[in-house]
Amino acid sequence: MKDVRTRYAPSPTGYLHVGGARTALFNWLFARHHGGKFVLRIEDTDLVRSTDESTRAIIDALRWLGIDWDEGPGVGGPCGPYMQSERLEIYRSYAEQLLAEGKAYRCYCTPEELKSRRAERFAAGEAPMYDRRCLHLSDAERERLARERPAVVRFLSPDEGEVRFHDRIRGEVAFENKLLDDLVIMKSDGWPTYNFAVVVDDHLMGITHVIRGEDHLTNTARQIQLYQAFGWELPEFAHVPLILGTDRTRLSKRHGAVSVGHYREQGFLPEAMVNYLALLGWSYDDRTELFSRDELVRYFSLDRVSKHAAIFDLQKLEWMNGVYIRNAPLSRLAELAHERLSEAGLVPAELDQALLERLERIMAPLQVRLKTLADIVPATRYFFTDDLEFDEKAVRRFLHREYVPGLLARLVARLIELDPWESDGIDRIFRGLADEYGKKLGDVIQPARVALTGTAVSPPIHDVILLLGRTRTCQRLTRAAEMAKAAVEASPPQAAAPDS
Repeated sequence: MKDVRTRYAPSPTGYLHVGGARTALFNWLFARHHGGKFVLRIEDTDLVRSTDESTRAIIDALRWLGIDWDEGPGVGGPCGPYMQSERLEIYRSYAEQLLAEGKAYRCYCTPEELKSRRAERFAAGEAPMYDRRCLHLSDAERERLARERPAVVRFLSPDEGEVRFHDRIRGEVAFENKLLDDLVIMKSDGWPTYNFAVVVDDHLMGITHVIRGEDHLTNTARQIQLYQAFGWELPEFAHVPLILGTDRTRLSKRHGAVSVGHYREQGFLPEAMVNYLALLGWSYDDRTELFSRDELVRYFSLDRVSKHAAIFDLQKLEWMNGVYIRNAPLSRLAELAHERLSEAGLVPAELDQALLERLERIMAPLQVRLKTLADIVPATRYFFTDDLEFDEKAVRRFLHREYVPGLLARLVARLIELDPWESDGIDRIFRGLADEYGKKLGDVIQPARVALTGTAVSPPIHDVILLLGRTRTCQRLTRAAEMAKAAVEASPPQAAAPDS
């Protein structure tokens, strides 16, 4: 195999979504597996919709995923520039070559004329293709029209035969030439169309393998015609299956087809995202689901890409993310927690050693519970502020009990005297109180948990108390005891149960 060169060429008309990220990843993995080069090219020829903001967002998302490029924006390379908007003269020169060789012609038809004639052909039961009216103009007619209206450049598609190519995933693919009309390759404003610019760039950049979605199959047939018109060697093509939602309809926002940046904001780890994206249409075997980045590079091949649609399952992505969180080094999890908590204004922006160690102690019991990093702030907020956000349902269920004010007061007294301040002693206090009150252990722990955290769900109570410290723990329990007492006193007396 010749030196492999793949590319990802997004149009910056929006953010990087799941399908685009999967395409970029497959190209990156294929290049890395074969020791080749991966090129990033920005196809910003849509003047209306392309934005610098989208370009930055796509680049930031790729970098977050760890998909680096050997040539492209910010890196450079021998085949630049890598922004199509900076390559206009290149496209114009190749369009002029096709015009000079009689393989393209200027078309002066207006959009209104084209729409009308397509409707006529459709009504007559014919394919709504361009009728080549401008191909047969006389020299005088061309001169007259050139003075009156702008022209596009159309490629002269062959009338006979077919376009046939071997797809590395789908096998043999063929299109009849007569079904491919004369596509516009240069617009009237002097900018190239997608199919033309892609062919010129892929050739000049030495792309050996074009890996993209199967929705590009017809585009590939048109592009092969252009390759053949120039006499250029074809790259190999591989069209990966579409991504569908769990209901097997085309992936949309309701299935989770949002930007990669959204998943980053929602607390997904890049390594989990990469692992999951790799499995959307590719598999190593029918058992293994967790792969490191190095393993994906080592194992990836187009032979293992499915011909069938991939299913995007957000629940599975959340499960996989949870696995990666549980396996993450505690120091890294603490650093990620710091990013979230500092953004929420709960900890200082600077992470010093003391704060890092405290965050490690806080995250240790939570690590097994988290699905995403977005869970960190609500799960840990009570460690950093005394302004608790009480779950009213938990308060009514666990604090508004007649025995709770006295229970919490006794708990405070015993925690004040506890020495040494360690988890076994805290556990003994709770068990002792459960025996004294004749309650189940949970009926003692849950009121204390709500008093200390505002919620009925937290790490083990002794971890919470140790992390809060003696002073803050006793202050919160005392305040909660007063709240509970006021609530009990304000409650109407319970009617006595009738004698049986």
